Amino acid sequence: MLIQRPPDLKASEITPEAVYLQRRSLMKQALALLLTPSLSQAAGWFDKDEPPSSPQKPLRYSRWPHSLQGERTTEDAVTHYNNYYEFGLGKDEPAQNARGFQTEPWSVVIEGECAHPGRYTLEDVLKGMNLEERVYRLRCVEAWSMVVPWVGFPLAALLKRVEPGSRAKYIAFETLHDPERMPGQKPGLFGLSSLDWPYREGLRVDEAMHPLTLLAVGLYGKTLSPQNGAPLRLVVPWKYGFKSIKSIVRLRLQEEPPETTWSRSAPGEYGFYANVNPEVDHPRWSQAKERRILSGSLLGVERVGTLPFNGYAEQVAGLYAGMDLRRNF
Repeated sequence: MLIQRPPDLKASEITPEAVYLQRRSLMKQALALLLTPSLSQAAGWFDKDEPPSSPQKPLRYSRWPHSLQGERTTEDAVTHYNNYYEFGLGKDEPAQNARGFQTEPWSVVIEGECAHPGRYTLEDVLKGMNLEERVYRLRCVEAWSMVVPWVGFPLAALLKRVEPGSRAKYIAFETLHDPERMPGQKPGLFGLSSLDWPYREGLRVDEAMHPLTLLAVGLYGKTLSPQNGAPLRLVVPWKYGFKSIKSIVRLRLQEEPPETTWSRSAPGEYGFYANVNPEVDHPRWSQAKERRILSGSLLGVERVGTLPFNGYAEQVAGLYAGMDLRRNF
């Protein structure tokens, strides 16, 4: 199945090399012109020359021949502008608070309606997998998006190993729960937590088996940094970013729809499907347009129209034939 380039991504959008190399100085000049708090925070983060939070090993992988092309978001932006509440609520906090987070050893429990349940080490999961680079435009929940070169393998390849049973209609995912290592999971004021931990997400099995659904282990040719979901995260490019659960430790195949963190926390705002739909507004903001973040300066942020299914409608719309996508948001 071919992934075609969405019409709003053109070769002419590529930032000139000189601008890219001078992004830090340009960023400082743009501070006075920043219009929103989120952008002003972002500008400050990329002025830091920080060592990586953990050693990032180079990965051997092949380039997937039919992935989304266009200007990629800079690595600085991808690794310093993050939604990852386990490490803090601010966009800059995960990169700071995840420094030193150890991901070795790591294991994933696969259970439920499958022929081969068990606890699998990360080495077991990766054994025999062909890592591929796929460039996706991944949208997050606050009307911003990035074009990211993920390195990983299709989730379908792992599911075929464990052989889902006939009753397996859904997959429930779960993130690591370890408040000592993930400070955002600790109770805050009055013993309250930002979310009900551990973080949980879910997909239908046919969504999980789609060739666009990726288990990512790296980006920009290196292993994932902790703030990006190391060592194993989900990437579902036609859905909002909160579906792409990070630091996965458990998959359960089951007959009933799983309960998910955001649909439980704010059911009027976040539904189970979370398909990108410019015609369905979030109760607190429009989703018809988005801020595409390409670097850490104003020159690297552009407003563009949001595409249905994030530009992958031709490939995935058939999964939802006959469904009311306003009701099933």
